[in-house]
Amino acid sequence: MAGYPAKVGGVTSQFGTLLRQLRRQVGMTQEQLAEQSGLGVRTIRRLETGEPTDPRLGTVKLLADALGIAPQERQNLLSEAGGATPPDPPPDAVPVASEPAGQQRGTPSAAGIALAEAAGQLAQVVSDRWQREEEQRRIHDPFPLPVRWRPVAAELTDHWDNIRRIPAGATSGPLDLAGDLAAIADTYQRIPSGRLVVLGRAGSGKTVLTSRFALDYLRTRTSADPVPVIFSLGSWDPTTTALRDWLTDQLLRDYPGLAARAPARSTLAAALVGADLILPVLDGFDEIADGLHGPALEALNASSLPLLLTSRPGEYARAVAATDVLTRAAGVELTDLTPADLVNYLPRSTRPNAPGNGSTSSGTTGTVWDPVLNELSAHPERPACATLAAVLSTPLMVVLARTVYSDTLDPDPAALLDTHRFPSSQALEEHLLGSFVRTVYRHQPHHHRKWDPEDVQRWLGYLARHLDRRGTYDLAWWQLGDSLRRSSRILIVVLTAALATAGSDWLVSLPLDLTRYGGSFGLGAGLLDGVLVGSLVGLAFGLVYGLMVGYGGVRFEPARVRVRLPGRGGRTGGGLVRRFAGRFGGGLLGGFAVGLGYGPVTAVARGLFYGFAADLGVVVKVALINTLVTGTVFGLAAGSTFGLTAVLEAPLDLSAATSPTGLLVTNRTTVVRQALMLGVLLMVAIIFGGQLVVDLLQGTLGPLVWGMPDSLVIGAVGGLGGGLSYAFAFTAWGQWVVLSRIWLPLTGRLPWATVAFLDDAYRRGVLRQAGAVYQFRHARLQDHLSRTFAARGDDRS
Repeated sequence: MAGYPAKVGGVTSQFGTLLRQLRRQVGMTQEQLAEQSGLGVRTIRRLETGEPTDPRLGTVKLLADALGIAPQERQNLLSEAGGATPPDPPPDAVPVASEPAGQQRGTPSAAGIALAEAAGQLAQVVSDRWQREEEQRRIHDPFPLPVRWRPVAAELTDHWDNIRRIPAGATSGPLDLAGDLAAIADTYQRIPSGRLVVLGRAGSGKTVLTSRFALDYLRTRTSADPVPVIFSLGSWDPTTTALRDWLTDQLLRDYPGLAARAPARSTLAAALVGADLILPVLDGFDEIADGLHGPALEALNASSLPLLLTSRPGEYARAVAATDVLTRAAGVELTDLTPADLVNYLPRSTRPNAPGNGSTSSGTTGTVWDPVLNELSAHPERPACATLAAVLSTPLMVVLARTVYSDTLDPDPAALLDTHRFPSSQALEEHLLGSFVRTVYRHQPHHHRKWDPEDVQRWLGYLARHLDRRGTYDLAWWQLGDSLRRSSRILIVVLTAALATAGSDWLVSLPLDLTRYGGSFGLGAGLLDGVLVGSLVGLAFGLVYGLMVGYGGVRFEPARVRVRLPGRGGRTGGGLVRRFAGRFGGGLLGGFAVGLGYGPVTAVARGLFYGFAADLGVVVKVALINTLVTGTVFGLAAGSTFGLTAVLEAPLDLSAATSPTGLLVTNRTTVVRQALMLGVLLMVAIIFGGQLVVDLLQGTLGPLVWGMPDSLVIGAVGGLGGGLSYAFAFTAWGQWVVLSRIWLPLTGRLPWATVAFLDDAYRRGVLRQAGAVYQFRHARLQDHLSRTFAARGDDRS
């Protein structure tokens, strides 16, 4: 990566860069290279980052041998380390033991090629995503608001000798980091340590800066450079999750295709992070939960990763005071917009012939902003002007003012100078925040779908309140159901599984009962059987769900795989036997539990319609035998079926889901296919597996009967009802449908067209996309909507 020191204790800056490039070329992590060479991981890191150290010639030779590089690359590495260039090795030299059989020296390994390809694909996806996001947010309409910075206070940054990687005993002065939004990538690359902290108050443009940095960095990225990926830090708990593990988890969430197995048996996400092919752009250090800023800074200092970190000044300064500065990091602080910036921007954000615009004395077209801007220029000392200038000193408030007053036909921005309505900066900011949502839903006729503004305020307020309770800014569609009480969710799962199973039973059994028994007796028998079986299955699924969510802490997240036929769609990677065993065990226990209840239920149903035997002992014996047999049949059927699903899964394509809606559609397809597959496989397994179990137990438990058509009915009901119940209870998409698409709209908390509402809010600029999740346009907007929602008395769960 660009930006390493000119000299490091006799070792040129190119040695660390070259060593890192060669390591990535052969697909090794720092830990793997250390193991192959017999050196310490810390030694590898110091050499690659250019810390003061003079590698001995023997050390460099060990590295070259472990890398298995070509003769010319070996000579280059020794030369950069300041050692003598040895003669070329004989062409028939024996490869080192770490090289795969048949691989020639200097040829990139399969692991290296796979990681390079994954990094290249990821770079393209990241670039496309943030390009679309900039266009959606109208960053360039009419031009980007200026974002400038100045150096931070000395106590908030490390020594310049450390930042510039100067060897011990040498000294250096500060770097010139002056620049603006268009030069953020160049500014970063001038920092030898590759670490930069960007401070700025709320709304100052930090998030826009991160997207511009990623796009500009990617334009000049080479195959050896890491991929800049933006991570929202608010969800990181450094006391429970290591930084690299958290980065890996976030990559898997936002880029499900990275769940594919790398050659080293880890996921591609973990391999990319381990090989330092990810450049973390950590947005929102201030959004980490209270009390965790100090531990987070300590965890960042324990890492050698280059990074760009954004934060509000207060939270970062308190973390530094409690711990230490971010080691080797330079720092800049975003500055306020000036009145000249407003004069240049706001008039050009209005339509030239909009109502209210007139002609000036010079003949040029005036705008509705001219009286306000003229007042600010002529009388900056007046309280109204000082208040408005202070509010419009951040890009966020300027964009809100533009939306409310430039993009509409009737409002007059002169009202912003009314000190009776807005006696303070806070009152004026609350006015702009409160007017923003009403404006975009009232004055944008090009949006086809119409929403009632009052309903919109309530729905958005509910979502904002939900995020506040979770302590996050990430609005994930698969977590919306968590806004309900746990007891409510368990009850809904019970009802859903019961209805799915009862409906399946009626669909299959009722026609047969009517045909077999006719009239009211057949109808009553079929309906009762469905109610009893549905209730049993619903309670069983509710019990398992409650244990998983309440005691196991399970969160149902979108699947990172797709269902495919054997031999099609790529490989599933390593761990297949382990995944099969895990799913077989879970299916065995769950199916056995359902089967244990199914036996007594069927015995009771038959007794109610045909009468119970006079001998109670016979009744109990029959019920126990039914329980054992059905438990065994259902357990083995569910275990084998769920185990087989592991064989029929393949990783998603890297670009398969690049937005919340895209991930939702992808998971809907996956879950529907899973439910269909489970239904068919369960039916077959119950029918034929049941016959096998009965044959094995025949005689041991007395005469057993497992014949047609009863086995077909049991198999069909078990397959259809089990597949549907599993999909709705234990998948992210199923929970989304039951809780967020049905229950929350039914109780008025969200609209029925939830997907359309979220997508429309994104298109109107109320929400933004951050990988696989939505976020409110700004944290200030989320906080405002949440407070308003609570104040209206709508705060119910």
